[in-house]
Amino acid sequence: MEALVATSSPFRALSAQIDLPAMEREVLTFWQTQDIFHKSVAQRADGDAWTFYEGPPTANGMPGTHHIEARVFKDVFPRFHTMKGKQVVRKAGWDCHGLPVEIAVEKELGFSG
Repeated sequence: MEALVATSSPFRALSAQIDLPAMEREVLTFWQTQDIFHKSVAQRADGDAWTFYEGPPTANGMPGTHHIEARVFKDVFPRFHTMKGKQVVRKAGWDCHGLPVEIAVEKELGFSG
């Protein structure tokens, strides 16, 4: 399949054969060398605070497809609020997943309570 490129376009022509892994490496390298994440946080230091508590992906079994949805939310909402000019505070948190793990450990070790 040939790439369709307008002859009077101000944009450079792109190949129809895009190397997405190479493109991703290039973007990640740029973000790392330019310290983009920390700069985006510093630019919003005076913005209204919006705190995001990051819980564990799973603590009571194998990860499932619903964990993908949770990861999307954990990525999209902080980005959205950052783009709105808020100072997004990302904190590691924990939720109530601990009890099933504790029960499983007690069963494995042969005691309860």
